[in-house]
Amino acid sequence: MSLALSTLIYEWRRYLAAVVALAVAGLLVLAMTGMFMGMSKSFSANVDRSPAEIMVLPPDAVSLFDTGGGQPRRIIPQVYEDPAVLDVKTVDIGFTSWANFPKEGQTAKTDGVQLFIVDPVKGAITLPSDFSDEVIRALQEPYAVVVDRSSLGKLGVQPGDRAKMNGYTVWVRDTVSGYPSLFNAKVFVSTQTAKLLHQYNDGPQVGALVVKIKDPTRVEQVVTELNAIAKGQFKAWSRQALSSSSQRSMLKEGGIVVMIGFAVVVGTFIGIVITWQTLQGALLANIKEFASLRALGVSMGSLRLIVMELSLWVGLAGLLLTAALTGFVGALAAAFGVPLDFPLFVDLPVAVTLLIIAILSGVLSLGVLKKSQPADLLR
Repeated sequence: MSLALSTLIYEWRRYLAAVVALAVAGLLVLAMTGMFMGMSKSFSANVDRSPAEIMVLPPDAVSLFDTGGGQPRRIIPQVYEDPAVLDVKTVDIGFTSWANFPKEGQTAKTDGVQLFIVDPVKGAITLPSDFSDEVIRALQEPYAVVVDRSSLGKLGVQPGDRAKMNGYTVWVRDTVSGYPSLFNAKVFVSTQTAKLLHQYNDGPQVGALVVKIKDPTRVEQVVTELNAIAKGQFKAWSRQALSSSSQRSMLKEGGIVVMIGFAVVVGTFIGIVITWQTLQGALLANIKEFASLRALGVSMGSLRLIVMELSLWVGLAGLLLTAALTGFVGALAAAFGVPLDFPLFVDLPVAVTLLIIAILSGVLSLGVLKKSQPADLLR
């Protein structure tokens, strides 16, 4: 075991503040980005969990959020030109009004909701694959709706209650889990119920398309073939590629960039200052030990390497604590229905930044070693 690691283990109380500072800095950035990534994942959850392997969007769209006015319905036959295509459906998402029928002592709730139209048939490509048979049967009833369990309080209803959507009475027949929303609650209805509510789009413009292919192992090849067939009229994406692109596009939103940038600046400042001061204080407390090492012939260069290794171990300990705290926050958020997601392309830069902060703090603390004079041991 190296001297730096043994020092950290046996005198961990002196370095605990530095480790906690790094963890708090990392958690601040991860919690902020995780919230926005969770919003993105929440919005696209029904598509991410679709049995379809390929999504078709307008040619300039890079996410499910920027489909603009949609794309012409006439492209659907073009998608079928590829012999590998088995089925093509539109992703019908709309917004409508919601109002509950308050019971005695209950508050009246009126809000706008996201309306997701699905085909309530097992294996349908517009139907999320995690919907149970009970939910599917519930959706098959006229005027039946299904909501996420976390949205019941927001909507002011319980399973079996009536509500009003777009001026029509509907029944909350069942609930699902894993489709929370920070803003407008999600409500799932069948295509037939959507028509009864006058919420079904049968016009010339459609939103995203979901595509089921015969051999799921050929996804990338079929995506390439469809983009060749499209001739610039649409763009095909694999489900995984579109999900990642949607999350990255969320980070490019102006307001979101400002908020995350602010969190990064604050977190970096907190991490550097507290870690630097803690390391410096711990080194000063051990200055006689360093002086003893110099008296034994250990060079100043070797002492500097010990300090840098010590700062690196502090950084690694901070990473472990960051992971633990982030996991706890994620579990706590899930318990309250708050969507959080921590993709790898966010986690890795945060981890590297924390290590850089720890190393930089070590560099700033090297000046303390000048006080490790062997002559001081004689006083």
